[in-house]
Amino acid sequence: MVQPISEFDDIQAILHSGFGKLEEACFLLARITDLKEAKAWLSTVAGTSGAGKLSYHVTCACHLRESYQGQALQIAFTAQGLERLGVPLDLFPGGDRLHTFSREFSLGLVRGENDQDGHSRLLGDIGENAPSHWQWGTGEKIPDVLIMLYAEEGALQALRQEVEADLALGFEVFDVLRAANAPDDDKLRREPFGFPDGISQPEIDWNASRQPRGVADTEYTNLIAAGEFLLGYPNEYDLYTYRPLLDAEDDPEGILAAAAEDPGRRDFARNGSYLVFRQLEQDVEGFWRFVYAQSPDDDGVGLAEAMVGRRLITGEALVPPSRIAIPGIGPQAEDISLNSFTFGADPDGLACPFGAHIRRANPRGADLPGGSQGLFSRLVRMLGLKQDGPRADLLSSSRFHRIIRRGRPYGRMVDRQSALKEEQPGKKTGLYFIALNANISRQFEFIQNAWIINGKFNGLDGESDPLIGNRCPTPLGLPTAGFNLPQTNGPSRRILNLPQFITVRGGAYFFLPSLRALRYMGRQGIR
Repeated sequence: MVQPISEFDDIQAILHSGFGKLEEACFLLARITDLKEAKAWLSTVAGTSGAGKLSYHVTCACHLRESYQGQALQIAFTAQGLERLGVPLDLFPGGDRLHTFSREFSLGLVRGENDQDGHSRLLGDIGENAPSHWQWGTGEKIPDVLIMLYAEEGALQALRQEVEADLALGFEVFDVLRAANAPDDDKLRREPFGFPDGISQPEIDWNASRQPRGVADTEYTNLIAAGEFLLGYPNEYDLYTYRPLLDAEDDPEGILAAAAEDPGRRDFARNGSYLVFRQLEQDVEGFWRFVYAQSPDDDGVGLAEAMVGRRLITGEALVPPSRIAIPGIGPQAEDISLNSFTFGADPDGLACPFGAHIRRANPRGADLPGGSQGLFSRLVRMLGLKQDGPRADLLSSSRFHRIIRRGRPYGRMVDRQSALKEEQPGKKTGLYFIALNANISRQFEFIQNAWIINGKFNGLDGESDPLIGNRCPTPLGLPTAGFNLPQTNGPSRRILNLPQFITVRGGAYFFLPSLRALRYMGRQGIR
């Protein structure tokens, strides 16, 4: 039986919140220069002895649940950063791969000469997106640690200066990624193209309200097992994700918790997660000028909304809203927000095109194609007697491929009217994309490869994601720069030669440890 999550004092707060009320944010990319000093800072900032010397600390989820926080600090490490702290990536050299960090994390986002499996192509990081063009995340610019700072308006600079001064003894901060401030007059957080962002988020099942692998999975739900995001808990397969487990003698002080499924071992990864960070530069002027040229009657807004799948001003989905109930819990748990819809009411893609960004990022499919509509309907579908069309069974269940996004825009925010009228010189504009997941391969990488850049997604042909596709031909030379708009009468309207609107400028895979793991690394590390 899945147990409710209770260790909120051990979970970094970013898993609980995107710190939306903290208008300012920046991200420090740093290398470890002095191991002893680096560990001393980690030990202090994670709340062990001496924590009172600092005015800040790692913000845990319990802080947000108990009171308002005017600032927040979060810490994550790359694979090379953990190794420099004395945490070997393969904890059992004898070959027990079940108790190690994931292969994706250990190899990193950029594989370099070891990229024999075509990892960059798998993610769409080719052409202008290739790591050779990145500003950070390759070679000497792979960070050991990512330090995320959030603060109320006007308070970030002082927090940053204090943190950087303390870091100087054990770390070298080689880059500071400054996020854009949230506008005062807009309750919806928007990405640089102007659309509300962060709407389609899964809800972590903190209370263990539903049991994975049950009959309820035949219906789409936004309530997802905690183990999809937090290591050390059952996932949507009702299994534990492989992660680093230690022998008890490797934790003589008893800092780490016992592994839930193997109490004789200590769980280094419990309450932690993997964090994907990508810097995505957005061509706001190019986007709005292209859609305007294609559809000048409405300044391109209708085409832009079709490409995204949501309304520009309100963020409402182009498909009708629906009440997404959680079976077995009751109507009080129904989701009636901007995230409350499926694509079942739009089988022909007339309201929201099949290739729209929100369909690709989350197709909202359940275990049973078309969902369940009573016992007889379920039986008919299970026997394969129900034929809903060529797209009915092309997509896997969404619940196995969800991520939590915590991104922030950066640079000069340009509104649509200004983008159409004049050149906007100066700083680049984009999004610091941050995703949290327990299985990088099955979650982030699957979404990126199978749904976002896949030219055959949902039965389509010759197109990738209209917003973040790289427009590079497939390995077979097939085009990916189209976009289809299904029409009520007649053939689809085909938009050709979409430019590349978003370019990757940096990125890395990180491990976001629990506060226990931070204390463990600060106190002794793995021997």
